Amino acid sequence: MTENNNEGITEVTEITQEELDEQHRVRLEKLAALKEAGNDPYTITQYPVDIHNSEIRARFDELENKDVCIAGRMMTRRNMGKASFIDIRDSSDRMQVYVRIDNVGEETFKAFKKWDLGDIVGIKGFVFKTKMGEISVHASEIVLLSKSLLPLPEKWHGLKDKEERYRKRYLDLIANPEVKDVFVKRSKILSEIRKFLDGHGYVEVDTPVLLPIEIGASARPFKTHHNALDIDMYLRIETELYLKRLIVGGFDKVYEVGRIFRNEGMDATHNPEFTSIEMYQAYINYFEMMDLIEELYRTVTLNVCGTDTVEYQGQQIAVGKPWERLTMIDAVKKYAGVDYNTWETDEQARACAKEKGVEDGVNANSTKGDVLIAFFENFVEDKLIQPTIIYDYPVENSPLAKRKTDDPAFTQRFEYFINGTEFGNAFSELNDPIDQKERFVKQVAAKRAQGGNDAQVDDDFITALEYGLPPTGGLGFGFDRLVMLLTNSASIRDVLLFPTMRPVGN
Repeated sequence: MTENNNEGITEVTEITQEELDEQHRVRLEKLAALKEAGNDPYTITQYPVDIHNSEIRARFDELENKDVCIAGRMMTRRNMGKASFIDIRDSSDRMQVYVRIDNVGEETFKAFKKWDLGDIVGIKGFVFKTKMGEISVHASEIVLLSKSLLPLPEKWHGLKDKEERYRKRYLDLIANPEVKDVFVKRSKILSEIRKFLDGHGYVEVDTPVLLPIEIGASARPFKTHHNALDIDMYLRIETELYLKRLIVGGFDKVYEVGRIFRNEGMDATHNPEFTSIEMYQAYINYFEMMDLIEELYRTVTLNVCGTDTVEYQGQQIAVGKPWERLTMIDAVKKYAGVDYNTWETDEQARACAKEKGVEDGVNANSTKGDVLIAFFENFVEDKLIQPTIIYDYPVENSPLAKRKTDDPAFTQRFEYFINGTEFGNAFSELNDPIDQKERFVKQVAAKRAQGGNDAQVDDDFITALEYGLPPTGGLGFGFDRLVMLLTNSASIRDVLLFPTMRPVGN
């Protein structure tokens, strides 16, 4: 893009790499001239900003003709001989500024004429309204606070490529300031979650990110090496096992907002680095956790959005209405027309899957539980648009959940789904150390059979359970997916400031 001054208006158009290099060279020359004249902007350490642009707009009636001090990035400029109008943008909004040679001085105005779009400037002056009704600041002082050595991207031409926006989020925020609203909302969502959990007596804690072993869970971890200890270590794939150690130790209610790392694929709902929130409470079961998560979602949604029904990708999601609750058996019967209870053997279950064309997740060794899960994934999950709780999962895919006493083939586990996507996972936690170790051993064996040779049983966690874990309800959910829901964002990359990206050239 190039900067043109036809009819006194500075605007931005598309730019070639050659033009970009040339503007970079010219701006470096301008910076060198500033430094030579003793006006190096990078030596300035502060500026006495006393108000934000949005506040000037909101309080214009009381601020009219009053002096203010603002600062921000120069986004546009309209030159009119001995005066100019510029727009500067701070963290809150844009503000028009009137700069006239008679007010700022001839020397300053001459220097100002050489400044570029993108430069950071400080303004002192009084608030007024132009003949066109535009709230503005009439400058009595203008100072160059930081020099922009590269031209800004223009909203409609320079930064509409999503890959470039994710890779250079700082430019995305400059060119598309509305993007910042998503991340301001993200911060508010997290604040409301903390307020809710703290208000329910939960204690926020921190647990290790670097672990000395690779646990047997199915997620693949990132591996690194600790030089001082000369041992391999693994970035955590969950916070669960340490949080349950704290319940053993005497905490009744704990939660963690944890950064999680999984060396796996990437798509619209998965990023290798993401944020989960896990919570554990002694002396309750998974049904009470269902009540808690429904209340949390309703409260947070209402406080953040002002309504408990939100639009998400063309769907009206009624977060505030009672969530439907179905066992996995009932959900498969409802949506697939298949009744698990008619299968007397694993062979009959596999034959049913073959008859219905279900192949993913089913092989020659699949059990009835495996087949039920496959039917759920193939026929049910994408139908769950409104918030829905699916509970009583087969033991085959629930190694940390307590078995149902009346049917040990199933566990006291639930997941909840919104818009066809799993948003959270909860258990009545398994607290039988003997059963837990047996499941860990099977899990590790399965992972090693798939090439995960570093997988181990977490013996220290088993030891903790042997000291006694009280009956406990636990739940974890992907925070980023909740942010996607409440900001109507289609991709997880839209709610991560700096999503994982392939380096340029690779």
